[in-house]
Amino acid sequence: MTPHPSSPAILIRPAQREDLQAILDIYNDAVLHTTASYDYHPRTLDHRIAWFEDHVAHNYPIFVACNAQHEVVGWSSLSRFHDRPGYRFTCENSIYIAPSWRAQGIGSQLLTPLIQSAQSQGLHSILAVIDASNQASIKLHAKFGFTTVGLFKEVGFKFNRWLDVAYMQKLLPS
Repeated sequence: MTPHPSSPAILIRPAQREDLQAILDIYNDAVLHTTASYDYHPRTLDHRIAWFEDHVAHNYPIFVACNAQHEVVGWSSLSRFHDRPGYRFTCENSIYIAPSWRAQGIGSQLLTPLIQSAQSQGLHSILAVIDASNQASIKLHAKFGFTTVGLFKEVGFKFNRWLDVAYMQKLLPS
């Protein structure tokens, strides 16, 4: 994949078990310092291993972005939207970037293979559940054809304030 003009060369590849600590570190930083996740407490490596194994078992992809030193600087995944069979053609995406690597085009590089994977698996709809104040994520998803389909007012609470959640959706061609 071609790197963003302002970013150094980044390699996007499927995640491996050895990447889980880096994936966990990036996620936990978001938990502690942002509203990208509404978790309050960092997750454990055991939790992340179970998450990874569930993704593998259900054929949901996880990708990592690696810098020139082969360090994981971001990750993305598709996940089940709901476990009821009627929702089996809908998934939810996640994208997290290490703090010092944000705003360098890595999110675009991580979203591309998610969309391609969803299409190749015969999925019909990708949902993005985004903190409504996260304009970078909203713009990223809009650039890839996601449209806002809902805004839920004050459904989250973190950092002593109420948070709105935007739902964005991309319908895939059949």
